[in-house]
Amino acid sequence: MVAPAVTSETDTSIALPSRRRRAAPVLIRLAAALAGGGIFYASYPPRTLWYLAPLAFALLAFSLRHRSARGGFLYGLAFGLAFVMPLLTWLQSFLGADFGPFPWIGLSFVVSLYMAIAGAVMAVVSKLRGGPVWMASAFMGSEVLRTYFPFDGFPWGKVAYGQPEGLFLPLAAIGGTMLLGFAVVVTGTGLTELVVRWRAGDRRRALVLPVILIVLPVVAGAASWSLVGTDAQAGTRTVAIIQGNAPDDGINLMYDTPILRRNHLAATEKLAADIKAGRVTKPDIVVWPEVATDLEPDPRYDSELSQAIRDVGVPFLIGGRLIENPTTIQNVVQVWDPNTGPGDRYAKRKLVPFAEFIPLREISAAVTPFVADTRDMIPGTQPGALAIDNTTVGVAICYEVAYDQVVGDAVRAGATMLAVPTNNAWYGPGEMSYQQLAMSRVAAVEYGRAVAVSATSGVSAIVQPDGTVTRQSELYTAATLVASVPLRTTATLATRLGAWPEWVASVTGLAALALAIGARLRKRSAPARTDDTSTSEEDL
Repeated sequence: MVAPAVTSETDTSIALPSRRRRAAPVLIRLAAALAGGGIFYASYPPRTLWYLAPLAFALLAFSLRHRSARGGFLYGLAFGLAFVMPLLTWLQSFLGADFGPFPWIGLSFVVSLYMAIAGAVMAVVSKLRGGPVWMASAFMGSEVLRTYFPFDGFPWGKVAYGQPEGLFLPLAAIGGTMLLGFAVVVTGTGLTELVVRWRAGDRRRALVLPVILIVLPVVAGAASWSLVGTDAQAGTRTVAIIQGNAPDDGINLMYDTPILRRNHLAATEKLAADIKAGRVTKPDIVVWPEVATDLEPDPRYDSELSQAIRDVGVPFLIGGRLIENPTTIQNVVQVWDPNTGPGDRYAKRKLVPFAEFIPLREISAAVTPFVADTRDMIPGTQPGALAIDNTTVGVAICYEVAYDQVVGDAVRAGATMLAVPTNNAWYGPGEMSYQQLAMSRVAAVEYGRAVAVSATSGVSAIVQPDGTVTRQSELYTAATLVASVPLRTTATLATRLGAWPEWVASVTGLAALALAIGARLRKRSAPARTDDTSTSEEDL
């Protein structure tokens, strides 16, 4: 009876230190992943700390390097939650205290799941030669998946949209948001590889690859500024942006359309008076924000709006909710000439799930508080290229600016400038408006076009083709911005490539995963070795 007891105590005394040794690295890697996600958030607008993003991905790569898929999933999820939850806190302003934090937490968790999947793949492919490159490709592939699936995706929080300024930004003109994001991530994964190899005492030749991965994206970005043109190739246009203001009313704003209309009509009348008095230069085009008014099937009978436009005397782009009938509603931008009245219109193609349309309505009713009050809008099918004042303006409504397809289609259809009407008043005085403005700034460089951002309550802005902001309004104020913008006809390489960078990133990540799985299967088929400790340590 004595011998077994002694043996049991001896086994326990051996096992416990082993578990402790494994637990410490797991906690360190988890802390690194959480810190990486937090730093990634800190790098995001409205802050101008873009240079922190590579450090964030260096910490993520440290957590994932040579781990198992299971461990990679855990660390990727931790990284995602630490980034996405503070990024999307503005959802609380939208829904208010009555609905609790569950929609915000739920969406944050779903978005973080994509980063968890990316983490699992990154961990597996990190064992391949050239691991930092494959890890970056895997992360960018997860962004492609998130952009399109499910329900037209949710591209908010892409790596590229945290880079509206800085050394990496010009890469958007070459390969769009995919190349811009890849450059940031691969710089971070390369940094981790350099530190690991240096600490391991590897020969200098082994340090060449990570050094290249750190230096090349930065040098390429800085050198690419020469490709970002700002000259007026087709003349200029003076654009006026109307920000009539809106109440900070969260979800109840859906009932405040009469207030939005009244405010924007008043701001338009003031613009007309200022032009007449010589206080403001007469613009060529005026842009109203998204859904600033309701529009009837034949808007020309709207005498009040017609008179306001005639008083200014120039063509307008009117953001409105077009009500064809009680069951057919569209989010549109309407061209309105002071002499000939309403003309062409663009209907929003990428509708917001659970807001502008309700997917899986019966199931959604259990988790979405306003299903009963929401009628599904009808998406448009045509590119947002609208002819106005001898100019073709490319239109992306609200968060459509986050979709390369929408903006790219408008530019390829002949747009020489861009307009982004938006209604951010839903989301309170937090960071949402600044995050969306960053998307417009990146799009300006990606497509080489000036952007007029017109928001109901801010932030409205004039963005030049190099991403700089020359005029900007404050939140929850009435404002009118008037500025000249260049019209450009050159198609950037990113415009010509279209979706190819997304395909390349996705296929590269999947190919690397297939290679890593194949290598693992070949290793398993080889004669087995007795090494329980190394196997268990790799799990996390």
